[in-house]
Amino acid sequence: MTDPAPLAQAHDAARTSGAGAHDSTWRLCAELSPLLRLLILTQLAFNIGFYAVLPFLAEHLGSAIGMAGWLVGFVLGLRTFSQQGLFVVGGGLVDRFGVRPVVLAGCVLRIAGFVWLGYARAPGAVIGAVLVIGFAAALFSPAVESEVARQAVVWEEDGHGPRTRVLALFSVAGQVGAFAGPLLGALLLAVDFRTACLAGAAVFVLVLAGHLWLMPQHIPGRVRVRERGGVRALLHNRSFLALCCAYGSYLLAYNQLYLALPDEVQRATGSQAPLSWLFALSSVLVVFTQLRVTRWAGDRLDLRRSMTAGLLLIATGFAVVAAARPAGWTGTAGLLPAAGFVIFLTVGQMLVVPAARAWVPDLADEGRLGLYTGALSSVSGLIVLAGSAATGSLLDLGLPAAVPWLVLAAVPALAVALLPRRAKEAGAAA
Repeated sequence: MTDPAPLAQAHDAARTSGAGAHDSTWRLCAELSPLLRLLILTQLAFNIGFYAVLPFLAEHLGSAIGMAGWLVGFVLGLRTFSQQGLFVVGGGLVDRFGVRPVVLAGCVLRIAGFVWLGYARAPGAVIGAVLVIGFAAALFSPAVESEVARQAVVWEEDGHGPRTRVLALFSVAGQVGAFAGPLLGALLLAVDFRTACLAGAAVFVLVLAGHLWLMPQHIPGRVRVRERGGVRALLHNRSFLALCCAYGSYLLAYNQLYLALPDEVQRATGSQAPLSWLFALSSVLVVFTQLRVTRWAGDRLDLRRSMTAGLLLIATGFAVVAAARPAGWTGTAGLLPAAGFVIFLTVGQMLVVPAARAWVPDLADEGRLGLYTGALSSVSGLIVLAGSAATGSLLDLGLPAAVPWLVLAAVPALAVALLPRRAKEAGAAA
């Protein structure tokens, strides 16, 4: 177990040394190490390649291949399970074999999966391709995310500023990719779905070539762990599991963009067409304000306070809709509470995500950062899986209009109590 200084002391030092620096995103990028720039650009490319294909998968399976609705849902669920659920496996492999081989293996599998999906017609072939695509991400995502978190700590210790700024830039890169990918995919679908798949594979060929050329064989300070037992220690790390639960409450709230929000938009306007504008609003906020929000938080808040503020803002977003529901507004006025929900949720996300990722290195055992990074996604993903089923039931119970939104507001608000107190105390408690 690492023995870091208390978070408040670390961030006070970082604020002092980093004051007045980093006037722009470009200046921040210029100050990063070549490895960090490679990893952040990798996240951008990952999401461009992924979102050029996957948003259009359901329509392709239903219309072009003729799968039944239940089978389409099953295939999409398998993809999520093979990706998010297996992050902890990929993270363990990173700790054992290093970042470079795991990222390369993930890229090869993603290329093979996209090519296979482009040519697959039978349900069995589609399922196989989707499983390969999902497991590929379970390999390379924990590898990249854990190394970005580790390098961000090094960056902070070298006096450049709070580590959350690096992780915020990583989030922005992912959001830009998630925004650009569907645009690329929509253009390619003018040809056909296979072309979109092959283009997605081509993006990962470029990522593979870049890592073969630029990723070092051994990253200084990265220790490979050969012995077993990491999972047992993780399961006894109460502070880390508490962080996973708090982060899971955020992910459950974020998932309401796809569950509760469409229901509210449908009620207010009689159509789900405005959803695309609300999603665009969220993306634009992240791309253009994430670094400013993170800089503001880094100057004033430690990691725990940042997550606390973010979770309470998310709870406020749900409360806004709950307060407006009894009025029964419709049309443009009826969309205002939904827009408020999206804004509060997105600003909360901008506080929670970099802070949670930055906190993991302080809670992880020595040499197990990949495992813990993967477990953060897998454990919180399980929480979302169970919570989404409960949320769906809650929305269908015919309760008074405000009640489901008040219950949803209570989840992130109560999760604040789960957050570990300080990094040193967290390590001692594990």
